Amino acid sequence: MDLISIIILAVGLSMDAFAVSICKGLALKKIRVKEMAIVGLWFGVFQALMPTIGYFLGTTFAKYINKFSHWIAFALLLLIGGNMIREAFSKEEDEQTNSLGFKTMLLMAIATSIDALAVGVTFALDKTNVPVAVSIIGVTTFLLSAVAVKLGSLFGAKYKNKAEFVGGLILILLGVKILLSGLGVF
Repeated sequence: MDLISIIILAVGLSMDAFAVSICKGLALKKIRVKEMAIVGLWFGVFQALMPTIGYFLGTTFAKYINKFSHWIAFALLLLIGGNMIREAFSKEEDEQTNSLGFKTMLLMAIATSIDALAVGVTFALDKTNVPVAVSIIGVTTFLLSAVAVKLGSLFGAKYKNKAEFVGGLILILLGVKILLSGLGVF
């Protein structure tokens, strides 16, 4: 995966954390740099950790599935992106808490980074430079999540669904790119 694709992927993966961070900003009464950094660190670290774990899982099985790797990567990104788009149109409201405590943030960080685990599997199949990719994903998620906390306190939940939709669309388009590349189209 090239650098531009990794950056685009990082933005797409960050959208779940971005959307949750907007809601976190809504729930918090006072937003300071400290709160922005706490949220950004939780989400950034987990968005970098999960694809690393996924990569190691993927390398274990890569030799068995290499012929179909582009199809698997496409299917995973299609499912993840489709789920994000479905959530964007869902009428269900996520319950938000103003807690930045360990248990609350751990659960939120895991929930928003599960899709990154599957993306890590695609790294093993696509021969991606994993240290570069996870660094970009982690930093991008940190920055977007920290900013989203502040945006949430200023603008409310107005952009949460739009962020999830855009993130899902980006992941689907990357899946299509990987599939077409694997099929030799470009």
